[in-house]
Amino acid sequence: MAHRYKVREIAQQCGLSEATVDRVLNDRPGVRENTRAEVLQAIADLDKQRAQLRLNGRRYLIDVVMQTPTRFSDAFRSAVEAELPSFAPAMLRARFHLWESGATAATVEQLANLRGSHGVILKAPDEPEVADAIDQLVAAGTPVVTYTTDVPGSMRCGYVGIDNHAAGVTAAYLIRQWLGPSEADGARAVLITVSRNVFRGEGEREVGFRAGLRGSGLHVVDVTDSDGIDATNERLVLDALHQNPGIEAVYSVGGGNTATVAAFDKVQRACKAFVAHDLDADNRRLLREGRLSVVLHNDLRADARLALRMILQERGALPAEPVRAVPVQVVTPYNIPG
Repeated sequence: MAHRYKVREIAQQCGLSEATVDRVLNDRPGVRENTRAEVLQAIADLDKQRAQLRLNGRRYLIDVVMQTPTRFSDAFRSAVEAELPSFAPAMLRARFHLWESGATAATVEQLANLRGSHGVILKAPDEPEVADAIDQLVAAGTPVVTYTTDVPGSMRCGYVGIDNHAAGVTAAYLIRQWLGPSEADGARAVLITVSRNVFRGEGEREVGFRAGLRGSGLHVVDVTDSDGIDATNERLVLDALHQNPGIEAVYSVGGGNTATVAAFDKVQRACKAFVAHDLDADNRRLLREGRLSVVLHNDLRADARLALRMILQERGALPAEPVRAVPVQVVTPYNIPG
């Protein structure tokens, strides 16, 4: 069987005979499992050494382009900056283009104006104009990885983030457990807050959430287009609470949770269950104070590391590896990661 390394090279790496290595590579009988494992580990070590040689002295400039609330972009920026040195001996630098709200045209313009980029990590609306801008970058040799919310109709090289539909179903499951059974009269309600409908990831969470509540007798009240900004979100949530006295719980898809808590306080209504996303500074505080029930979270440093690796793989600087879905952590006040 042809292999990317010579049998002699693999044998030298693992300290076994060439005949033994040949039997393993050709999947012949009579090889112990631990011997097979030694050969596979030797191949993995050779892959790492080859990658180190390819990376040595190389310089890469990565652009992070995100429309998202500052509390989230600050957290992700810290994660990216913490992971950049881990790709030594290559030298990675990052430029950050971050804003909280605006039209799709702002994202398209920013992507069109990137110069000298070796790859882009992008959080943007799933709009045809954005897909076209991604395709133009890719056609020019700049790989793009979408983050937290996908643009699947584009030529992006991959998506990094949780299974958003599964996260929504998880939120519905938790809220059903806390609220208990309900009569099918729609009197009891759950509020879902979405920052903006054009973000595909948020839409997938909402679809999963509604599917998970089906048959529960709970009515869903939605608040959207706040961009996750507290001042806007508080006004919209207050309106929803005044119009729907049956709201007893919240699933926050798009953030602005400090504002949502403040709105409940202003109308002097208890929130029996509150499920949010992402362990930013606000959510850590609210979780410790008992104002959030749980936070559905994923490790931002692991996300940043995977996104950077995918860009380097696409550029041929690292060997290709399978991309796995990012697991969702259910974080309570008692297991908050450091």
